[in-house]
Amino acid sequence: MFSGGTAHFASTLATGEAVDWSLPIAVIAGGGIGFLVVWALTRHTRRIAHEQAAELMEVARREAAVAAEELKQKAEDEIRERRAELRREFDHRQVDLEVSLREIRAHEESLGLLDYQMEQKQERLNRESAAITQARDAIRSLSKSVRKRLEGVAQMDAEEIQRQLREEVLLECQDELRALRRETMERSEQDIQNESRRILIASMQRLASKPNNDLTATIVNLPSEEMKGRIIGREGRNIKAFESATGVTVLIDESPQTVLISSFDPVRREIARVALDGLVKDGRIHPATIEEFVRRAQEEIEQLTTQAGEDAVSRLNINGLHPEIIKLLGKLKYRFSYNQNVLDHSVETAFLASMIASEAGLDPNLAKRAGLLHDIGKAVTAEYEGSHAHIGAEFIKRYGETPIVVNAVAAHHEEVKPETVYAGLVILADTVSAVRPGARAESMAGYTQRLERLEKLALSLEGVQQAFAIQAGREIRVVVAPHVVTDDRARELAKELRDRIETELQYPSTIKVTVIRESRFTETAT
Repeated sequence: MFSGGTAHFASTLATGEAVDWSLPIAVIAGGGIGFLVVWALTRHTRRIAHEQAAELMEVARREAAVAAEELKQKAEDEIRERRAELRREFDHRQVDLEVSLREIRAHEESLGLLDYQMEQKQERLNRESAAITQARDAIRSLSKSVRKRLEGVAQMDAEEIQRQLREEVLLECQDELRALRRETMERSEQDIQNESRRILIASMQRLASKPNNDLTATIVNLPSEEMKGRIIGREGRNIKAFESATGVTVLIDESPQTVLISSFDPVRREIARVALDGLVKDGRIHPATIEEFVRRAQEEIEQLTTQAGEDAVSRLNINGLHPEIIKLLGKLKYRFSYNQNVLDHSVETAFLASMIASEAGLDPNLAKRAGLLHDIGKAVTAEYEGSHAHIGAEFIKRYGETPIVVNAVAAHHEEVKPETVYAGLVILADTVSAVRPGARAESMAGYTQRLERLEKLALSLEGVQQAFAIQAGREIRVVVAPHVVTDDRARELAKELRDRIETELQYPSTIKVTVIRESRFTETAT
């Protein structure tokens, strides 16, 4: 249609006829519209193609990502499994290696034990061989002497042989009888007991010591009541810091101008006392100065302990003690055993051992040395295990003390067998020093508790109205109800109470039991 119209339009222009422009315009317009429609369809088609291509690419990309993730996860799983397998194999090999090492160590130990046993057997064989050689030499010499004697006897007649034998036997018997008679006369059992009493009494009479007091607390005097508040501090800060630094308990009550320091460790208590005295005199009481004064007090007490050890050694005139032994010995100044000062007890034991040794004809200096060191194990810190006798013996042995002194220290409680007479001297001197009057005072709390237990035991019996412990607990007087307890029953109560006291209580000396049954009738005349 467009080609026909175009040809017609061209022929019209050639003939010169009037041109009808409506048709070309329509043709052009139709062509333009068609072009536009085609162009729009083409563009729409191309856009749809691009969108489809993009969707396909996105799908392909997602599928590729999923495949890659699966491959990655699969690779990680394989790596994880391989790693776990390698770890299991490594653990198994390590266990095998440890088992092998244990077996090797066990073999080494067994070989070492076998070597030790072989060495012991070799030493025993050497000793037996030496003993056999010595015995053989002795037999040979004896055989030679017997041969010579037989040769001499062969030249003598029977009477001469009898006479010579008689003279030899008589001479040997006379010597033995004389020695036995002299020993029996001089060292009879009664004489030994009398001599022992004389030596002990003489030694105890020469020794005069002061009685010991019960010390479990220390009182510190204050210049004023206001100082108590400063010691306590704001919200108890100062007193808490002081107790933490010293390890003691500070008791502040209504007692005027006094503070009580309580501790079962006398060294800590003395350090706390010195530190608190310094703080009170200085006036500056706060945690920083508390730590400074406690440190100074510790240094001062350490110097005092060393000086105490040197004074004890100088007082006894003992030479050659190691400085560490002297330093540890000084720490006994603040130690107490049943309220008896251990350093004073050690010095007292040394004097007693020296005097007993002098009376018995032994070395007084050696006995004095063993007596002074017998309780040194009580000053050793708690990190060492064992009894104080064993620890003290090991300590002085480490610093060069002689075996006699070491054995005397280790055996003074008979935990180790005494090897010398000096160990027995130390045991005796230690006992005398401990049991002498005033040596070991009973604490007031223990004394009161013992009396209360005695009275409660009497009151627990049926028919008892009152019970009184008198004479420091050496007698108990029991008052029974006369309408409940008869005379015969009162006698049985006395025996029953005696038996229960012997069974249930621990007491010194004896306790006298007195049961009182009394009836009183009172009338008043008006």
